[in-house]
Amino acid sequence: MNHSILRVLTCCALLGVAGVAGVGSVQAQVPAAASLPDFTGIVQKNAPAVVHVEARYNGERQGGSRGVGQAMPGQGMPDDPQADILRRFFGMPMMPSPQDQKHTSLGSGFIISGDGYILTNNHVVDHADKVTVRLQDRRTLTAKVVGTDPTYDIALLKVDAGGSLPAVSLGDSRSLKPGQWVLAIGSPFGFDYTVTQGIVSAVGRNLGQRDQPYTSFIQTDVPINRGNSGGPLFDLQGRVVGINSQIYSNTGTYSGVAFSIPIDVAMNAVQQIKSKGYVSRGMLGVMVQPVDDDMVKAFGLDNGVGAAVVEVTADSGAAKAGIQPGDIILAYDGRTLQQASDLPPLVGMTKPGTKVPLEILRNGKRQTLEVAIGEASRDRDAVGGKGAAPGPGSSGSAALGLAVEPLDGDTRKQLGLKPGQGVVISDITGSVAAQAGLRAGDVITMVNQQRIGSVAEFQAATKDVKAGSTVLLLVRRGDQSSFIGLTVPEGR
Repeated sequence: MNHSILRVLTCCALLGVAGVAGVGSVQAQVPAAASLPDFTGIVQKNAPAVVHVEARYNGERQGGSRGVGQAMPGQGMPDDPQADILRRFFGMPMMPSPQDQKHTSLGSGFIISGDGYILTNNHVVDHADKVTVRLQDRRTLTAKVVGTDPTYDIALLKVDAGGSLPAVSLGDSRSLKPGQWVLAIGSPFGFDYTVTQGIVSAVGRNLGQRDQPYTSFIQTDVPINRGNSGGPLFDLQGRVVGINSQIYSNTGTYSGVAFSIPIDVAMNAVQQIKSKGYVSRGMLGVMVQPVDDDMVKAFGLDNGVGAAVVEVTADSGAAKAGIQPGDIILAYDGRTLQQASDLPPLVGMTKPGTKVPLEILRNGKRQTLEVAIGEASRDRDAVGGKGAAPGPGSSGSAALGLAVEPLDGDTRKQLGLKPGQGVVISDITGSVAAQAGLRAGDVITMVNQQRIGSVAEFQAATKDVKAGSTVLLLVRRGDQSSFIGLTVPEGR
């Protein structure tokens, strides 16, 4: 049925009841309406802890975005006379023009502690040259990117407001159930402190994305749009249970399906960024696929629950525990797997080195094996918390936010470099290198016009780098070389 027709029919039906039954019937509706939740208290208490986030780029933004914060096709404000009137005569906070969007990213965030830590999405601030946040009292503060984790799409910011800031209360996303009321506060299309509500549509939703396999999203029907990314999702107790992150849409705007990152996943990442500067995830060492109908028939199974092992990584915890291709993993650490996509988030949240019981089905028989969980490779696009903000005393390559290692002979030959020429970037550890667009795998052949052929030579050439210093690197990527200047900020 056409939704507009449905709305008309509903309104007409209500008018018909009132017209026939009189005032008494209308009053009879009041108790039912009064039982609906009132969100005003939640909004009044928490709105001061919600912020508007703006990320600026000196050049065009690098890469794309998967969230509702930017780079959604067809999501600009409508190019019509009414929108133009709003811009010119009423000063409405419109989103940037398509040209400005190349240099700006707008989103939302929320303060998680009074000392100025703010949580938002990584895709809102990814590789930004400058990040600012605007508070409800209209103060605009420069934010430091303490650390990011692209895999979880989390970014931790820090501002200095000269005093304690209002902070949200955190809830338990693991206790959410479909049907519960939830509430979002954010800046869709630049309209600050917009409040929308809905219900939890599903939990544990895996979107099957290669870049976010470790997240079991909260699915809601809360209307969120471009600019809501990074904003909080509240339960009826006024506690944050998720971070609004993505929408599912054919048009680029809200279509009734929205996804939020569970707050327990986000805070796990925050604690790791604060304590060690990066986020580590567990690794089981298997490749799995869904148990399809053919496998159910071939294995004589009752149903298609679980995850079928198709490959086991050599020397991994799974291999050492005796996991084999063809095994069906039924439960991980006591938690039943309904589908294959349930496994990666559980493994990812497991601390490396933990021994976990794995219930499997092999040749029709159930058995339990204990597996030592390894550590997954770090996200190369992550900005490490400790490396992202070198202090005034930081010096050398650490201040540049990168680590290097020797260049092997085969790679040197492929690039057409001579023996003893170049070192390869093994890791991006801080915001200085990240914001310059450097990546792991780039080859550095010169530092300040001095040829570099070993890690020792690189360290010697950068040992005097301090806050305020600028270092000129000659960087080789593929068959292209270019000079890139890295300036270490002062007063960090």
